[in-house]
Amino acid sequence: MTAAPEAPERDGTAASVRADMLDCVQSNLAVLADRYHGPGTHLALGAVLRFSPRPGPGGLPTVEPEPQSQLAAVRELGLVERARWSQVPSGELASLARTHGLLYVMADTYDMPWLPYHGQRHMEHSYLVADDGGRALVTDAYHSHTPWGIASPGQWVMDWAELPPSSLVVRIEPADTGAPPVRPGTDHGDIDAYVAAYATHPDRAAALEQLTTETWLLARSRRLHAAFLAREGRAAGPETATHLQRMERLAEQAFLAMRRVQRGRTEPARLLDDLAEALRADRDVFADPERDRLRAEVTATVAGVLDVDPAVVLAVPSLTEIPGFNSFQVVEIVEALEERLGVEFDPEDLVPENLHRIDDLCSLATSATAR
Repeated sequence: MTAAPEAPERDGTAASVRADMLDCVQSNLAVLADRYHGPGTHLALGAVLRFSPRPGPGGLPTVEPEPQSQLAAVRELGLVERARWSQVPSGELASLARTHGLLYVMADTYDMPWLPYHGQRHMEHSYLVADDGGRALVTDAYHSHTPWGIASPGQWVMDWAELPPSSLVVRIEPADTGAPPVRPGTDHGDIDAYVAAYATHPDRAAALEQLTTETWLLARSRRLHAAFLAREGRAAGPETATHLQRMERLAEQAFLAMRRVQRGRTEPARLLDDLAEALRADRDVFADPERDRLRAEVTATVAGVLDVDPAVVLAVPSLTEIPGFNSFQVVEIVEALEERLGVEFDPEDLVPENLHRIDDLCSLATSATAR
């Protein structure tokens, strides 16, 4: 039996989330988290301080996660994905909303009339939609300054035909157990390789355009992590405020550098050096003795199973790059960590993508300890 659709939301949650710290995928997950579990729940999106570059556009690395991996964060927000549909034509979205209630949608900003990107830029973006007396009630908590104006959190009622085709539609509901406890963590990638990729890219205009997005994402995610720590009772010191201001300045520097190169002028020489220094400072500014102790224990345990020096484990981006690494050793690592740390991992978390990197293993151990 299908549950009755829930009434459209008009309670202002979209305006209450920390939209200035969230990206276009996170912002509307944040609305759902706070709507179902109370103000501030969405700050759990910043629990892990991330620097995890992956292959991105134009042969450049990007710190922007895949939307699918970001949607996996619903568990940390006390949410559950109940159903999903891919490549939904505009005409079918209304029927889904009438049947299933409030929906989380991913589509192209180019066709979203409430955003300044409309008709200007193609980019995957999220919003929430519900049926409102035969019309679409759109909720979008995204906030950003763009070359075409300001995107501000809000709600809009429009005809269903005005909405674009959807790449993904998801029904997300609150978990029966509520929002779980979430502890801070870190995820540090290869800074030198990341910076070198931008420094040596032959198309300087393209490199700086992407770097403008990268520094924007990095600045927001650092502010979100600091806000999460504050919510957990860890007050930010002056060094944190200085570091956050430094990240904001880097985003401004990158934008200025991009505009100068677009106009045929000289690229500032120190931008990438400043970026590398700021990323290295992350570890010191957000240092946590307990977290560092756990990381050392996890590293030592993995090194013991693989019979290599701990420095070797820390030097590779993935354990799969250590000669001789195999799936049997993954089982040994899991068992050795559970025994050494006195925890039991959630069996649902024991998937390959969580077991090949030290930071991911630390996150598993942190979650197991919290439980």
